[in-house]
Amino acid sequence: MEKGLWEFKKEKIGDFFDLLNDVLNIRLFSIGDSSLTLGLLITLVISIAILLFLSEWIKKLLVNRVLKRYQIESGTRQSVGTIVKYIIVIAGLFSILQTNGIDLSAFGILAGALGVGIGFGLQNITNNFISGLIILFEQPIKIGDRIEVGNISGDVIKISSRSTTVVTNDNISVIIPNSKFIDDQVINWSHNEYKVRFNFPVGVSYKEDPEKVKSILLQVAKDNPNVLESPQPDVLFDEFDDSSLNFYLRVWTSEYVNKPKVLKSQLYFEIFKRFSKEGVEIPFPQRDIHIKSGYEKLNN
Repeated sequence: MEKGLWEFKKEKIGDFFDLLNDVLNIRLFSIGDSSLTLGLLITLVISIAILLFLSEWIKKLLVNRVLKRYQIESGTRQSVGTIVKYIIVIAGLFSILQTNGIDLSAFGILAGALGVGIGFGLQNITNNFISGLIILFEQPIKIGDRIEVGNISGDVIKISSRSTTVVTNDNISVIIPNSKFIDDQVINWSHNEYKVRFNFPVGVSYKEDPEKVKSILLQVAKDNPNVLESPQPDVLFDEFDDSSLNFYLRVWTSEYVNKPKVLKSQLYFEIFKRFSKEGVEIPFPQRDIHIKSGYEKLNN
């Protein structure tokens, strides 16, 4: 009785696997000389998912562990890691397709169809993808750079194959197509090093001594901890304006590259306090109106 029950279960299990095998061998469509079955499709999906997971893991390992030992800049590490990830994904896809017996010659037809698609409507996508590769290889911008493109100013936090993510000082993420960085003018405030010079205008009355004004401005700059000591701050006498003597206070900073208005505000608060203490007059627009006689003649 038990032997008969075992034989029955064994037969049912065999029938299940036969049914499963028939389902997995269902032919979906053909690619060249190869047939894509349901089982092959599932295998490809799982293999590609594992490939993407491994490529991302290798990228993070390379960026955060290997390259970090050599004191390479964060933006450069991210660029190298992204390039390595693309290479692994492309090589892995070809390997997976060949291992599973997919006829790669059939992809020539797909490439032709893709070329037609690019000609009719995918120019922007292709342009942004190629621009992304150029950005990664040439590195006109890197992750962590302070940039200005068009009317958008912010820090680069991510460079992907199609677009670049920039975060503004208001914590707003702006997604910019990569082609903008190749076709348009881009200001990179931290391309060579994360240190920039700002020029802040200051005006005083004509009755003030320029040397005294220069001394006060330099002292304000030196007392501010966010202003670099080297290169040293300096003051330029810019022009004799209609109502004022105009100067430029020029300071270097590395802490406030992405917040110039905050540094400007700090300096202006202190300049106003020092001017008030030293009796230095800050001018305001003035116009002298001279009224000539002759009104009576006009009425006559």
